[in-house]
Amino acid sequence: MQNTCTIDRISVGPGHPLLLIAGPCVLEDAQTNDRIAGTLRDMCDALGVKFIFKASFDKANRSSYRSSRGPGLYEGVQELDRIKQQFDVPVTTDVHEPPQAETVAAVADMLQVPAFLVRQTDLLIACAATGKPVNAKKGQFMAPSEMRHVVGKLQEGGCVQMMLTERGTFFGYHRLVNDFIGIGDLMELGPPVCFDVTHSTQLPGGGDGFTAGRPERAALLAKAAVAAGVHAVFMECHPDPATARSDAATMQPLNAMPTLLEQLVALRHITGQ
Repeated sequence: MQNTCTIDRISVGPGHPLLLIAGPCVLEDAQTNDRIAGTLRDMCDALGVKFIFKASFDKANRSSYRSSRGPGLYEGVQELDRIKQQFDVPVTTDVHEPPQAETVAAVADMLQVPAFLVRQTDLLIACAATGKPVNAKKGQFMAPSEMRHVVGKLQEGGCVQMMLTERGTFFGYHRLVNDFIGIGDLMELGPPVCFDVTHSTQLPGGGDGFTAGRPERAALLAKAAVAAGVHAVFMECHPDPATARSDAATMQPLNAMPTLLEQLVALRHITGQ
């Protein structure tokens, strides 16, 4: 039987409402952050969906050295805390290095381990040591079954609340694919499973110094994942995707989110999950 993960006041897993983890890719200006957080919170409240606001304080794996990376650790954590208090929502963000874990855990309700770093033992142990829930994103280079080692490391580090996130697997150059048999395998490992919708539409390195994408396929993937039984979905959204500081090529328009979420809630009800 799959375990339930408790994040602040939210329980995610079998028998619990769908969880939406969403926000901009990287923290934007305060006005934009507020518009996104407030819109998503109200939308989720109306539909009975649980919500966690996500934004990164640093994007350390940008395609170009000149790309915007975000406000940095300390300013970013302060902004996340402001959003958390103002909108009364849990927040999560990426942790890139072991020394960041304690600082982030002082504010974040869940720590997120990026897919590229999910095999880094020291990072996993540092996140586990905070006592906060950990969302480990499956590496694009890993088979679902390999995530059992990630689960084992987190458990050995003392983590008792964890979630696993699927975000696509490398398939040749500039392409990610989603293996739904693999998602079933991932769900059998135990922790609740989240499906990263927007990153799954990426074409990594497919642009000229930036990551390209197929954002028009996000709704298709989201509905397929919810029908398959995932417990949470992860989506990045923005009022004006073309101006987003990061992942503009895969960002979903904020005004498109209510309709898609309504469809996901209906699908989850139909499938009896």
